[in-house]
Amino acid sequence: MGATDGPTVIKLGLEDAIAGLALSTEAHWNQTKEDWRVFLHDGVVFGIRDGARLVATAALLPYSGDNAWISMVLVTGTHRRRGLATRLVDACLATARQNGLTSWLDATPDGATVYGPLGFTPTLQLRRLKLVSPPRETSGSPAVASLDALRARDLRATGFDRTALLTAFAQRSGSRIVAADGSIALVRDGRTARHIGPLFADNAVEALALVHAIAQSETRPLLIDAVASQATFLEGLTASGWTIERPFQRMRCGPDTTAGEDMPFAVAGPEFG
Repeated sequence: MGATDGPTVIKLGLEDAIAGLALSTEAHWNQTKEDWRVFLHDGVVFGIRDGARLVATAALLPYSGDNAWISMVLVTGTHRRRGLATRLVDACLATARQNGLTSWLDATPDGATVYGPLGFTPTLQLRRLKLVSPPRETSGSPAVASLDALRARDLRATGFDRTALLTAFAQRSGSRIVAADGSIALVRDGRTARHIGPLFADNAVEALALVHAIAQSETRPLLIDAVASQATFLEGLTASGWTIERPFQRMRCGPDTTAGEDMPFAVAGPEFG
């Protein structure tokens, strides 16, 4: 396909948050309007319209250290298999290259086969797990922790400064940052379930204890995107009633960048890294 062939790729604005939400809702994803506003305000979101209707999107969210995250690659059901997703990811990659950024994404198995030929190479793997019915116990909620403490652990683990993202999460209604015995996590609302992550701990025992304490103090279904190499943590989740919904493959396009010192136990989400 030539550069000028096919539908026009446009940049979206904050006024497109509701239209973007319609696409992610159609795909049964967990994003909220507030999530879309993060991409539209802090990143660049490319889209394709059919008339007035938004039918496809892809977002590029920059982080520090010459890194950027590609996500929200969505195409409505009536417009799939027309090359729209590839066209939009190409726009994200071109923008990243122009700005000297290494691009990252978390791909489904089907997506990984598409992104490989575009220059992405696999790094770590994730597993999305869901707890439909949190246990109804009354042992109390975990202690409230500070945004500064979460930011420090996030920077140490990822190598990215994500102050803007974590601040946006923490300031939302219903969000909380909790900690216990060397572990810390953020819990926030999603469209259909509450999301735990990022989550950092010194060991799997501490990470599991914090997740259990969070679950005891929640009433809605919960999602967590666990790092697959944290095998003891993953096994502990499934043993306590969490079910694996799907895998994700983290992939990188561009030169390697400064890595974090620690491995997280759970990430902020495949859309945020």
